[in-house]
Amino acid sequence: MKKKWLTLITAALLTAVIFFPTGGSEARAATTQLTYSVFFPPTHGQAKAGEAWAREIEKRTHGQVKINVLAGGTLTPADQCFDGALKGISDIGMSCFAYTRGRFPIMEVLDLPMGYPNGRVATRVANEFFKKFMPKELEGVKLLYIHAHGPGLLHTKQPVTTLEQLKGMKIRSTGLSAKVAEALGAVPVAMPQPQTYESLQKGVVEGTFAPMETLQGWKQGEVIKSTTDCSDIGYTTAMFVVMNLKKWNTLSADVRKVMEEVSAQWIDIHGNEWDQSDKKGREYTLGLGNKIVPLSAEENTRWKKAVRPIIDDYIKEVSAKGLPAEKAVKEVENLIRQYGKAYK
Repeated sequence: MKKKWLTLITAALLTAVIFFPTGGSEARAATTQLTYSVFFPPTHGQAKAGEAWAREIEKRTHGQVKINVLAGGTLTPADQCFDGALKGISDIGMSCFAYTRGRFPIMEVLDLPMGYPNGRVATRVANEFFKKFMPKELEGVKLLYIHAHGPGLLHTKQPVTTLEQLKGMKIRSTGLSAKVAEALGAVPVAMPQPQTYESLQKGVVEGTFAPMETLQGWKQGEVIKSTTDCSDIGYTTAMFVVMNLKKWNTLSADVRKVMEEVSAQWIDIHGNEWDQSDKKGREYTLGLGNKIVPLSAEENTRWKKAVRPIIDDYIKEVSAKGLPAEKAVKEVENLIRQYGKAYK
């Protein structure tokens, strides 16, 4: 009887070896776990687009990659997101180039007040520009893709339709939009989006330069009363999705290919999301009883003239560093015209 049981146990062990040769622990080790730091709150459309990107990569890699999306700056704050990915605090990070002003001199050209018509155009321009210039300032990370919002407009607690009304007002701004505020006679106050609502609410600032989407996406429509439609000087804020380079290099060629393919597809997804968010932001602020006020033709000309030195100064300052600033400006202008026709 004992011999019979030993025979049965031996047969069972052989079956296990044949049908389960690798074992559960080794199968689990084959899964790559990644952290993704996103500065947008989890309810924001861009955070949701980032979440969908992560899930699509998991799907296409058949679970080889698992991405833990940490939105709302819970892993790294907005202005530390790039360094977080660079140093490996997070594996992937999404934030704005503008939050570390002066660190990305070539990429800052994207944020100049060149009159971006919408988010899809701004996003396409940003990605095509990067491909053509491949600036050294981003060599330390793997850039997966860029997205950028529609025209940044002026949102204030009191209506503003002239330069005189804007003079001396404290306006929240970031990166080169701070220079826009200053050129128009305002006092720029640098701060990331997560701090803006409370600052407007408490009167720390009297307005903000931002796309329409912030009025709903960040609930800022609750603490402003008026939007000035100054779209002819509309700037954008380019936002990176970057990955720690060492971690990227540990991935298999197949996984890297999937991530690049999904990233290329998500360019237009983010661009479209920006435009839909701008539309919702417009509807939201009007629904709260806020106003959208246009500039007169005369004021529009004055505002455009006032911000032109920003572009000229950028060319001068960045050229002095030995970088092709004038070429960069012309390329962005050409790309806006090109994609402006394609994505009206």
